[in-house]
Amino acid sequence: MAEQVAKAVVKNTHGCPIEGLMEVVGGKWKPIILYYLSIKTQRFGELKRLIPNVSQRMLTQHLRELEAHGIVHREIYQEVPPRVEYSLTELGRTFETLLIQMNHWAEEYLVPAGE
Repeated sequence: MAEQVAKAVVKNTHGCPIEGLMEVVGGKWKPIILYYLSIKTQRFGELKRLIPNVSQRMLTQHLRELEAHGIVHREIYQEVPPRVEYSLTELGRTFETLLIQMNHWAEEYLVPAGE
């Protein structure tokens, strides 16, 4: 029997399921954040370096929203200086197949820069 995965902490009050999905993971930066977190657990500074065009404010906001929806886990380590790491939750891992498909589509159909 398939393992039960928690649902996103948002009610889908939209007529279209895609609208509800976009409420959870929509926006310019959230899919990119999810992509990098699907590769490995990341610290805030690492994410900022991987996504240089995102502002610190927007990265913080998107991480908080993804955490509130149960997609991202924020781990605070009691060290000096404090260390915070972000990873995908079990629910967040359910996006991996979709992220892989999006990556394949981009590689197949987008023209590389410089061509």
